[in-house]
Amino acid sequence: MPEPELRDTLRNQRVGAGAEAVGPDAQQAAKHKVGVARRTRKARLRLSRLDPWSVMKTSFLFSIAAGIMLVAAVYSLWTVLSTSGLFESVNEIVRSVVSTPGDTTPFRLQEYINTQKVMGVTALIACVDVVIFTALATLGSFLYNLAATMLGGLEITLAED
Repeated sequence: MPEPELRDTLRNQRVGAGAEAVGPDAQQAAKHKVGVARRTRKARLRLSRLDPWSVMKTSFLFSIAAGIMLVAAVYSLWTVLSTSGLFESVNEIVRSVVSTPGDTTPFRLQEYINTQKVMGVTALIACVDVVIFTALATLGSFLYNLAATMLGGLEITLAED
């Protein structure tokens, strides 16, 4: 049996030699893994039911946003049209076509179509749009649930690159 100091030295050498022997093998394995393509992980998801209450709330919020955008778009378009001089040109064209020589009341398009009327009709259309879009989306979720019970729902495969 070797002395205790020699025994510790031999043990340290074996541990060191083993670590050195494993080191190049691990490096070789790492080099081989670089060239090999990774397996793509995939997950299959099935959308088998939509909650009609959640669909109604979400579609209501989206339709409110669409109504606000409609009102803002119509207002900005109406402002551009009125500042461009379009209505004055239309008034001149109508006046030249239908006016008589002794006519004292000129035709004005703004008396029939003005900003308040246009924005009122736009707000009415936006409110009707909110109600109809919310009802159709909720009805669509009920129909999807019926179809999903018979057909199994919508299946989606997600892949990780």
